[in-house]
Amino acid sequence: MKHDDVCEITCFDGPKVNRVKESLSKHNTFSVSKLFKALADDTRLKIAFALSEEDELCVCDVANIVECTIATASHHLRLLRNMGLAKHRKDGKLVFYSLDDEHVKQLIQLAFTHEKEGKVHG
Repeated sequence: MKHDDVCEITCFDGPKVNRVKESLSKHNTFSVSKLFKALADDTRLKIAFALSEEDELCVCDVANIVECTIATASHHLRLLRNMGLAKHRKDGKLVFYSLDDEHVKQLIQLAFTHEKEGKVHG
């Protein structure tokens, strides 16, 4: 069976390959892949989106937004925090979460913009 998405011969552009390999060697791809893995869960992505829309939300807010239990929301928020995507603060009996920084917010918003343009196929 012939595939139209695979080269029919083996050949590569040495200088291009070397430039990209050199650039890639300066980055921690494992760490970045873990970031995307954390966002690959639908519930966590909804939570990240919610946090990109508001400066901060308490665990109860998040649970109501994504329609899950407080325990489930807390579990996902903790994972996002452990991955460096979110941060939290305690205020009395409430715990508030926010995205870790503007880069995370931009990443979430960019992904949804891409999806809105019809570039993501599900």
